[in-house]
Amino acid sequence: MRKMQSKIIVSMLSLSLCFPSVLLAASPSEGVRGNSGDLLSQVDIVAGTSEFGGEDGAASAASFRNPASVAVSPDGTIYIADTDNQLIRELEDGTVDTLAGNTLLVDEKGFPVGALVDGIGSDSSFSTPTGLDVDGQGNIYVADTDNHAIRKITPSGTVTTLAGNGLLGEEDGEGESATFYSPTDVAVTAEGVVYVADTLNHTIRRIAPDGGVTTLNAQAERAIEWAEGYVESAGNYKDGKLTEAQFNEPSGLALDEKGNLYVSDTGNHLIRYIDLQAQTVTTVAGMVKDSMYEDGEPYAAGGYVNGDAQQAQFNSPQGIAVTSDGGLVIADTLNHAVRYLNEGQVMTLAGAAEEQYGDQVGLNGMNRLHAPSDVAVRQDGGILIADSYNNRIKLWTVYTHPAGVQADGSIHVVVNGQLVSFDAQPEIANARTMVPVRFIAEALGYDVAFDNATVKISENEHSVAMQLDETILTIEASGEEPVSRFMDTAPYVKEGRAYVPLRFFSEQFGKDVQWDASTRTVILRDQTMN
Repeated sequence: MRKMQSKIIVSMLSLSLCFPSVLLAASPSEGVRGNSGDLLSQVDIVAGTSEFGGEDGAASAASFRNPASVAVSPDGTIYIADTDNQLIRELEDGTVDTLAGNTLLVDEKGFPVGALVDGIGSDSSFSTPTGLDVDGQGNIYVADTDNHAIRKITPSGTVTTLAGNGLLGEEDGEGESATFYSPTDVAVTAEGVVYVADTLNHTIRRIAPDGGVTTLNAQAERAIEWAEGYVESAGNYKDGKLTEAQFNEPSGLALDEKGNLYVSDTGNHLIRYIDLQAQTVTTVAGMVKDSMYEDGEPYAAGGYVNGDAQQAQFNSPQGIAVTSDGGLVIADTLNHAVRYLNEGQVMTLAGAAEEQYGDQVGLNGMNRLHAPSDVAVRQDGGILIADSYNNRIKLWTVYTHPAGVQADGSIHVVVNGQLVSFDAQPEIANARTMVPVRFIAEALGYDVAFDNATVKISENEHSVAMQLDETILTIEASGEEPVSRFMDTAPYVKEGRAYVPLRFFSEQFGKDVQWDASTRTVILRDQTMN
């Protein structure tokens, strides 16, 4: 992924310029849908200050340099390829530590420089470590990109070289006699077979448990002029028999429950599938065009389209991960989004499309990412995101109702995941949810005051006033002129309690308001968190 970025991200941008849980959460296919049918979810920060650094410590204070990959061990420990720090970091119990690698060598700018050294912990060295995977025993496998090698780290931090020798090449063989060219991802089976996305060789390699390396597909034979007088091979596209199939800078791998491989075919902006039993390659997502490349272009044209998988479009997809329901999560790097493929459909889970990058956590549609490069699925269904250019690890979670929300015919109100208790039930009037104002104001942390027929709800210097039996809502903010808004349902008094239309005033305080018809639940959430 990182070496690929040295070509794809630089060239394409130049054109346009944690915790373990025993709870099982809903998958991206099973969550609650909101008013527009979109899945309700949010993104939070797991680790990283966004500063470009290498500090260990509390997750909220730790820093990274372009973390390219994230993986989860069976015990819930999170491992991070801290790529430009030349380190493998671990996140456990809210603390980030360095597991392996060191930053002793630095360049003229003071940035860490890599090397190829085996050893224990800080006695070992990496050079642009990128993709990670973890086996059932907790061993970590690393695509050590600029060392053109595949490394292995035991849970105690002992680093060995599984294959490769620091020199780029394309030779099969055993152990150090095999050569790679900027490998960027790995996937390990229960039997100890390691698959490698050998990115700049445009091939998928296999490392047997005895260390033997073989190449599974055909190498591309297309050559282009990258710069004046500089001609080098480029990837290509071909489905069909595995030994004849071709890729263009594959950079992400994920094994499914059948033991077959999904491949993020980055330069082609496609998701491919290798059936290892049938020995075939098919394209499962992304638009395949009659002519994949413009004259002299190294890569296909990317885009952003959700919907039918065969018509969907990606922009430099990289890290991928399989979910418990057989779906595939995709770090769609240059769309600054996390996408989801399931049952022939593609949807967006997090971030924004078409170069709308940023560093914003919060609800679906509100959060922003910057060149996310990898994803990993936790045991509870949460999706970890290596938000590479933001130097952070983030977490996507699907919204689920709290205990007590049932399809029992009554109306429920949930505020930021907490079920609100009322002394009188909310009710529907003119298709609007009406709630006793004092209880909902307290649940939201607002002040409420009554002045004759006026109900005033306040938060700091912002207030909303409503007249009983009137359809005008008045918004006041410090230093601004009052603004009036029309409501299609008026507040009223019933059995000594003032009822107000929940949506109208909640939205004025910046709340996201959703309605789950299946359980008759109003869901209020803060839109953003930073």
